Amino acid sequence: MLEMAVIYLAAAIVAVPIAKRLGLGSVLGYLIAGIIIGPFAFGLVGDQTDVMHFAEFGVVMMLFLVGLELQPSRLWKLRHSIMGLGGLQVLLTSALFFAIGYFILNLRWETSLAIGLMLALSSTAIVLQTLNEKGWIKQEAGQNAFSVLLFQDIAVIPILALLPLLAFTQIGNVDVASSHGNLIEHFPVYAQVLISLATIAAIVFAGKYISTPLFRYIAETRLRELFTLFALFLVIVIAVIMKKIGLSSALGTFLAGVVLAESEFRHELEVDIEPFKGLLLGLFFITVGASIDFPLLIAQFSNVMLFVVGLIAIKALVLYILAYVFKMKSKQQLLFTLALAQGGEFAFVLLSLTSTLQILSVEQTKLTTLVVAISMLMAPLLLMFYDKVINREDNSQKSFDKPEQIEATKNVIIAGYGRFGQVIGRLLTAQGYHLSILDHSPSQIELLRRFGNKVFYGDAARLDLLTASGANEAQLLVIAIDDADKVLQIATMAKKYYPHLKIVARAIDRRHAYQLMHLGIETFKRETFDSALNLGVEALTLLGNDQADAKRAGEIFAKHDNESLTALADLWGDDHSYGVAVKQRTEDLQQVLNNDKSEQDRLNTCRKSNGSTCDDTEESTSTTPVNTSN
Repeated sequence: MLEMAVIYLAAAIVAVPIAKRLGLGSVLGYLIAGIIIGPFAFGLVGDQTDVMHFAEFGVVMMLFLVGLELQPSRLWKLRHSIMGLGGLQVLLTSALFFAIGYFILNLRWETSLAIGLMLALSSTAIVLQTLNEKGWIKQEAGQNAFSVLLFQDIAVIPILALLPLLAFTQIGNVDVASSHGNLIEHFPVYAQVLISLATIAAIVFAGKYISTPLFRYIAETRLRELFTLFALFLVIVIAVIMKKIGLSSALGTFLAGVVLAESEFRHELEVDIEPFKGLLLGLFFITVGASIDFPLLIAQFSNVMLFVVGLIAIKALVLYILAYVFKMKSKQQLLFTLALAQGGEFAFVLLSLTSTLQILSVEQTKLTTLVVAISMLMAPLLLMFYDKVINREDNSQKSFDKPEQIEATKNVIIAGYGRFGQVIGRLLTAQGYHLSILDHSPSQIELLRRFGNKVFYGDAARLDLLTASGANEAQLLVIAIDDADKVLQIATMAKKYYPHLKIVARAIDRRHAYQLMHLGIETFKRETFDSALNLGVEALTLLGNDQADAKRAGEIFAKHDNESLTALADLWGDDHSYGVAVKQRTEDLQQVLNNDKSEQDRLNTCRKSNGSTCDDTEESTSTTPVNTSN
């Protein structure tokens, strides 16, 4: 067993970085690793059935994490695209494949329907992984693709319930329950439905009202490994329960994730589950690559490739029509189409059941497995085609300004001139400083120039463009971009090539602030901190607090939070120590504010009694809480 683990890990370590470096993505790297160690290449591993059953938990954990990111309110907003777009995709695609199988390939109607339902599903693992890697998940196509995938996962429930009924026409009273572990198969249909609904309701209830106290109890032990153990236990138990009643394990854990999306422990769960999800997903893709039947591919190469091309073409046709009907933008239509035009991992789950039920013959099962696996192998290539050809052509319609076209400055360079950068730029311009402004958004450049702003189209992360802006002689670089990674990239380059250049940066959040501090950037502002703090001061005023007291509380909070940011920077990454320190700092802040409030109350009482004689005392004591080091 250890030898097998070494083989899988070594294959991934070699193949995935190479694939990433070539721009192929991690998913294709795992698939290639599986092919290399599979029977066709080096033959280092054999049958993948048992390993795949274990690796499927990667898909289950991925959907749990997806659920954690989806608050019920956001899920409700997606209801139209989930039911409308997702429902039509599954229905139309299944119908087309059924017609082809029954009328053209002369398959039994049960077989045609089963294959149609399986091929209608796309790869949740590949699509979400790739969309997240490329940053497309928040685009229109990414959100709609997610809705379709979500409906497909939900659709697995009726499909699993339907397949045993299809088997009855062929094999009569087969003991299905004993063949795949469904504990409620022998109950009447209405009882199965009630048990399924009760189980889902129990998962939702437990996630909402029982899990939080348990997580809080375990967190108080301050044993992180115990928290991780309970998180894994939760995911696996839900998956097993759902599987035992014949429902989708992935759907069960997804629902649990949605319920826990508003929990105070959501972030801890994400951190603990993420490494296991990544490892198991990688293992899943390796097993898919290793299970490809190349002897069958060679023997029936023309038929297999015809089926693969047909699968992708038919799904792409349906997806493109739906994207057009639902009025997506032209570029987003193509991304949506190419993202979902492949088979999915749930097809392998359904194939194992149809094989047991004898709905598909052994040969049909092998051929369908091969077609789905190859289509999944091509999925990253389709998205890479979109990224390198379609997306690149769209982005290259307007090239960056040439270095000689950019006006250099000896004062201030501003990288990024959106809402954040414009406020800084207007202030500096009003004070007489000359600016050289770079922005990499064509639409933003067009808008700014329309209002008479002198802004150059360029990426400040490019050394030649930053140099052309005057970095060799400028006094200050303002990095106001809303992309955390890009900010770090520009800051790193500027520190290396222009050490004399003072740098101020826009921090996206607290984590980004710590990363900037580790680079030696000490002057930065968290983009929402000041506005949120000012609104908090207004909230205190509306709650009846004196305006001066509310403002003072805001100043104390700001000073204490900035001190905490510096004090806790070295602990970032050590979740346990950081969590303990944060809790202590929060208690200290409450104590400081309470002490200050008590002092202000004492001074107010003193003024009422003695008039202005308390002013000197106030002046001497008012700064004490602000200067505390706690």
